[in-house]
Amino acid sequence: MGKVIAICISEKKGTKKDEVDSINIIEDFGLEGDAHGGNWHRQISLLGKEEIDDFNSRGGNVSYGDFGENIVTEGIDFKSMKIGDRLKVGPTLVELTQFGKECHTRCEIFHRVGDCIMPKFGVFAKVIKEGTIKSGDLIEAIL
Repeated sequence: MGKVIAICISEKKGTKKDEVDSINIIEDFGLEGDAHGGNWHRQISLLGKEEIDDFNSRGGNVSYGDFGENIVTEGIDFKSMKIGDRLKVGPTLVELTQFGKECHTRCEIFHRVGDCIMPKFGVFAKVIKEGTIKSGDLIEAIL
């Protein structure tokens, strides 16, 4: 079992996301008000706090949302999961659709930070069951 550490959204793609305390997650869309929402397979992006902490320990100096991630998790071993596995995030349910994402162009995040960990550690999902989530909510892997 893991938990939600931070929730982040932005109005434009390719930019840093800002932290919010809670958010509505909409079925077949994603996070309300987030630029990546829509009817496609990458409605929500997740990134482990552990990867962010490791990046910062090497001088990264990044904050939550800097890599464009929607949900920062703690205690979820994404490496043991596969496409189609599901996560119960608070009252919602999401299904993993993609691991990693190669960037076609260098976005604002890469230019500001000098590196990006989303291609290697980012996880993407679509929303199966909607609801409102908040920081501190539990996350359960449903394998």
